[in-house]
Amino acid sequence: MTNVAAGNHSTVTEFYLVGLSEKPEFQMPLFFLFIGICAVTVTGNLGMITLIGLSSHLHNPMYYFLSSLSFIDFCQSTVVTTKMLVSFLSEKNLISYSGCMTQLYFIIFFGIAECYTLAAMAYDRYVAIFNPLLYRVIISYKIYSPLISGVYIFSVFCASVHIGFMTRIWFCKLDVINHYFCGLLPILKLACSNIYIDELLILFFGTLNISLPILTTISSYISIIASILRSKSTEGRSKAFSTCSSHISAVAFFFGSAAFMYLQSSSVSSLDQGKVSSVFYTTVVPMLNPLIYSLRNKDVNIALNKIFERKIFK
Repeated sequence: MTNVAAGNHSTVTEFYLVGLSEKPEFQMPLFFLFIGICAVTVTGNLGMITLIGLSSHLHNPMYYFLSSLSFIDFCQSTVVTTKMLVSFLSEKNLISYSGCMTQLYFIIFFGIAECYTLAAMAYDRYVAIFNPLLYRVIISYKIYSPLISGVYIFSVFCASVHIGFMTRIWFCKLDVINHYFCGLLPILKLACSNIYIDELLILFFGTLNISLPILTTISSYISIIASILRSKSTEGRSKAFSTCSSHISAVAFFFGSAAFMYLQSSSVSSLDQGKVSSVFYTTVVPMLNPLIYSLRNKDVNIALNKIFERKIFK
């Protein structure tokens, strides 16, 4: 819906989200699929946060970073999935202009926060393997607390800049977003005013917020792998690979799907492919992360067993 404004422009008051599929026969199967994913995501991430909070031997920087990642994944998934589930049950998938801008703000915020949290976790593993005796000194509370805070502050800044310039855009009468959530690229395709600055911001922040975390992660793990290969202890190699493999898997899933989404061309078929890839980094990755870190982590499994034993023998 639109209100006529000056000239040939119009102010959009509502957007219509196309969704994952426009075929009615797919709506209920998709609803049950994503409500299952949502349930696993909420249980897994809130469970991880609770477990880390209750288990004293998990109170170290590695698990504080993991707790922050679980919080980000929980919020990211909730912001996207809640509206998606409603859309499967409604005839018209409408979202207000203010609702769309709010959703876009939090998607940008949590997306950027996840990028830098994954990079911080890679640096944490680098320090733990290269300087295990000084680990608690190098990654102390005075270091990791400002680091986590800095991630959130910078994410707020980036999201605020994007939304600040987005609210200056005039939209044409076309108000159909070819996506299942309010994303930067699909929304900009509806603009009928100059979006040059917005495109520059996407290029600048996109390059910065993907390349810097990826370079940090890659350089950390190149050093880690080189150190592991030089190690003569088979047990040490196995333990180091076990510690790092879960994080590498999480990084590959998240950055792989995000890069596929934002490096696609602007054609309709590419946007449809982008929907599939965005499902991975907004819903599937937040579901998989707690599973990856719990199933492949001995400390988490030990903490979980202790919690269960405590409940059983009470």
